[in-house]
Amino acid sequence: MSSIATRTGDDGSTGLLYGQRVRKDHPQIEAVGVFDELNVALGAIKPQLGAGDAALVELIRSLQQSLVALMGELACAEADAARYAASKFAKIGDDDTARLDAGIAALEAKGLKFDGWATPGANARAAAIEHARVTARRAERRLVGLPAHGRSVRPELLRFVNRLADLLWLLAREAEHTAPGAR
Repeated sequence: MSSIATRTGDDGSTGLLYGQRVRKDHPQIEAVGVFDELNVALGAIKPQLGAGDAALVELIRSLQQSLVALMGELACAEADAARYAASKFAKIGDDDTARLDAGIAALEAKGLKFDGWATPGANARAAAIEHARVTARRAERRLVGLPAHGRSVRPELLRFVNRLADLLWLLAREAEHTAPGAR
């Protein structure tokens, strides 16, 4: 097995999908990095969940898989976007956003009560979900900024990330009232 330490990044560069090298502070790498952080933040919610939370665990797992697909798409150069689109790699599509919309509708149908600006920290689960939400919003800002740096972004990605942050906001409100330690 080869080592993870390839040493090719010792000069401050990293590789995009299909081999092009860019600086580690390149806007695409920054965007991929923040989506990676979001993936970790979603994973940090799982230890806050119990045996009765199987549906939420599955939702988080599917969101993490979607984020891997999104990061893959962002990790290729603009010149390779068509090649990526034609590849067999998983891609975010309208069905992914529709799943988020369904989750939002289900949470809103529960009649969650909230008043004004959220104040995170009601309990550990709500705080973990809020952390994922603010990371999603930061990732969204990086995604929106990519076209100014020459990397197009499919509208499906923008819709998905916006809806994901909305869903996480609602999940945090729900956790404030239903999770152990809820106030």
